[in-house]
Amino acid sequence: MRAQYARRTQVLAGVMGFIALAIIVQMTRIQNSAEADVFRQQAENYAYELHTFYPNRGEVYDRNGRLLAGNKTVYEIGVDLSAAKDAHAIAFAVSSELGMDYNQIINLIQNPPEGLSYIVIADFIEAQQALNLQELKKALQEQAPQGTRGGLAGLQFKSHPQRSYPEDALASNIMGFVSREGRGYFGIEEKYDTLLAGNPVQALVPTDPNKAFEIPRVPDGTTLILTINRDLQAAAEQILDESLLVYSAQGGTIIVMDPRNGELLAIAAARRMDLNQFWNYGVIYDNASEFNPAISKPYEPGSVTKILTMAAALDSSTVTPNSTYLDTGSILIGGVNIKNWNQEPWGVQNMVGCLQHSLNVCMATLSMQMGAGTFYSYMDNFGFGHLTGVDMAGEAAGRLKLPGDADWYPVDLGTNAFGQGLTATPIQMLTAVSSVINNGRSVTPHALYAMVRDGRQYNVPAQYAGSPISEQTADTLTTMLAVSLETEGSLALVPGYRIAGKTGTAQIPVNGYYDSAQTNHSFIGWGPVDDPQFMIYVWLERPTASNWGSETAAPVFAQMAEKTIILLDIPPDVIRQQLVAK
Repeated sequence: MRAQYARRTQVLAGVMGFIALAIIVQMTRIQNSAEADVFRQQAENYAYELHTFYPNRGEVYDRNGRLLAGNKTVYEIGVDLSAAKDAHAIAFAVSSELGMDYNQIINLIQNPPEGLSYIVIADFIEAQQALNLQELKKALQEQAPQGTRGGLAGLQFKSHPQRSYPEDALASNIMGFVSREGRGYFGIEEKYDTLLAGNPVQALVPTDPNKAFEIPRVPDGTTLILTINRDLQAAAEQILDESLLVYSAQGGTIIVMDPRNGELLAIAAARRMDLNQFWNYGVIYDNASEFNPAISKPYEPGSVTKILTMAAALDSSTVTPNSTYLDTGSILIGGVNIKNWNQEPWGVQNMVGCLQHSLNVCMATLSMQMGAGTFYSYMDNFGFGHLTGVDMAGEAAGRLKLPGDADWYPVDLGTNAFGQGLTATPIQMLTAVSSVINNGRSVTPHALYAMVRDGRQYNVPAQYAGSPISEQTADTLTTMLAVSLETEGSLALVPGYRIAGKTGTAQIPVNGYYDSAQTNHSFIGWGPVDDPQFMIYVWLERPTASNWGSETAAPVFAQMAEKTIILLDIPPDVIRQQLVAK
């Protein structure tokens, strides 16, 4: 008997050993075969899922740390159809809280698109509204009998970021906006879209919550610090709005820039929009050029261009400040009789008088003396017809017709000298005239002060667009312009500060002809003359309260200059000079 049991035990042990050996052989074979890679990949797929992580969009601040653009959390409201038990309750709760149509919601839940187990009812819902629905869902769940599901079961909430603008419409023409698809449009948001958006990261994410530490950290987009002064921007917008009413203007622009480095301190436009409601863009603007006319809307600037004509004449040694000419009130160029703004002769004038009285005949005489080659060479170097490179999306180049162009006529040499027959944007005019302020060098205007990435700040250096005139010409012309304003008692003058600048009144071409009843009024000026710290451009479109920019744009400049002096804390000339003397 014992021998029989022993044999059975040996047979069983042999069978078990054979099975164990077969398993070991099979494991070894699989591990060393192509099937191993398949099994390993299957295991990895069960343990990890491929996800794309999108960084938070970079924030935007003004030069003093005031937030202009940030991000807030909003919610997608959806329904898990496999978990939803009471479609009517869900439709009633959501329609009541969000103000949506009940019938639309109930139809979407009861008749979902084929193949979908999850449907989106609404997106970009404010956090408080989502919280109200979450609390209602929780309360109904607690009241439901144990082991049952009803109420708002299946209602889902998914959070995600949305662009937020705490200042609403302030500086909207500078900022631009971000669509719900995450794309930047206009201004800073479009120009620096790639930097602000950051780089999405694809990574395998563990399904095991205990391995959450393996989830990669995605760096946020680059934070931008602008040159804009938030308080100065608000002041510019307020002054512009008041000026449009006072002078009955259809539109306008005010720009404040530091002429030493091209930093844009404020850009106000007549039309602005609440960036948190960017979908109203089509209601507010008729075309893209109206979003920021300071950079996108070329116009005939008129007599402010006389600064540049005089700069060219002085720099080319065509005249000196004391050169005189006999103003007869008209000059014939290309068969066209050009007259002064008041249709009257002014007799013998020197170049200061030419600027002071803003004489068209004088400027046309200077351009004729220089000749087309010299005159247009200077205008080209000043940047007419070229982009300035300002770092906001949507810049337009304007137009400078040249001899040889099909639509250029000899009379253009005369009219271009006083800013008619050519077009430029306000930002182009600022860039060109900055050479008169900045020792002959034109600055490149910019709105970006610094970038912050990975805890480090990278400042943006000043850039120069060229040197169209000499330092001596710049100094001479600045003095001439300051004397011109002081002699005429201009409404642009600011008590306690010496100012230089020039008024412009330009007729607007309508259907190819100039309409004397429709004009653009401009003023460009800077100060203090001995130490320029601000440069201001004012443009009022079609004002009807006065026919002349000296009575509209000039006082607006003075008002803006006074506010700029206060906010930038610039001491009066006497005090500054005393401090320098010490």
